[in-house]
Amino acid sequence: MAREILTISDGLAEAAIVPELGAGLAWYDLVMAGKREPLFRAYRNPSGAHPFDLALNLLVPWSNRISGGGFAFEGEFHALEPNLQGEVFPIHGNGFSSRWTVESARPSSAAVALKSQGPGPFRYASRVTYQLEGGALTVRLSARNVGPKALPFGVGLHPWLPRNAETQLQAKAARVVLEDSRHLPGGEVDIRSLQDWNFGTPQRLPRAWINNAFLGWDGHCVILWPDRALSLEIATDPVLPTYIVYSPSSGAEFFCFEPVTHPVDAHNLPGGAKANGLMVLEPGQEYTISCCFLPKLSL
Repeated sequence: MAREILTISDGLAEAAIVPELGAGLAWYDLVMAGKREPLFRAYRNPSGAHPFDLALNLLVPWSNRISGGGFAFEGEFHALEPNLQGEVFPIHGNGFSSRWTVESARPSSAAVALKSQGPGPFRYASRVTYQLEGGALTVRLSARNVGPKALPFGVGLHPWLPRNAETQLQAKAARVVLEDSRHLPGGEVDIRSLQDWNFGTPQRLPRAWINNAFLGWDGHCVILWPDRALSLEIATDPVLPTYIVYSPSSGAEFFCFEPVTHPVDAHNLPGGAKANGLMVLEPGQEYTISCCFLPKLSL
């Protein structure tokens, strides 16, 4: 069955929104001078797609995995069930897999919304706006607690980016979280102790598996494709302190650079929710992030 695709364009770039698949993007391309240049990994026919086939996913009401069958907050345990086949922990909330509703659509911008009863204790309303201007894509994502009690929320973006042998990443961080066999945190180390993962200056991606959170980020990133004479700057507002890099190997044709509010399993990390980047929202409170993707050609 064909899925609705909502396309926006500003004459320099084009993005395609799939409301039924978590309001994610099927593609974000430069379309200058009759040439189409993918900025995100494109999925041109999303009729039979899984959400993670797309070019970008929305992460709400949290990012990545939550261990232990749920989390404790303010003296109460909140149970959460796994939500993906093959995953033993719930991952990425439910925004990415839900059907969203189009609120408005204009030639170069659109707004799409979700009201959700769950997962677990979460009762929330989310809204995303996509706007193209001068080829740059700005994504604004909000989460509003519409439930009866305060809860720790998290949000983030999960773009899938083209990768080849020349691809480079620059994103300054202070620490990296090691990953255990369950894809959960296994301690932190100073980024200077892992030079292959120190992206303070432009560096090629690791050849082997990487699926790690980087802490102390300054909210600015540059992805470079020298062979394509192309780069993509990423900037968040407010400055998000964490990004996650995922790629299975150098043979993959993609990698993920995920700006998020919190590291993996933040709900269960020592120090509590606020200390680990989660936003404690009282009933009726809302939190919004904005992320700008700015492509640059170096001809």
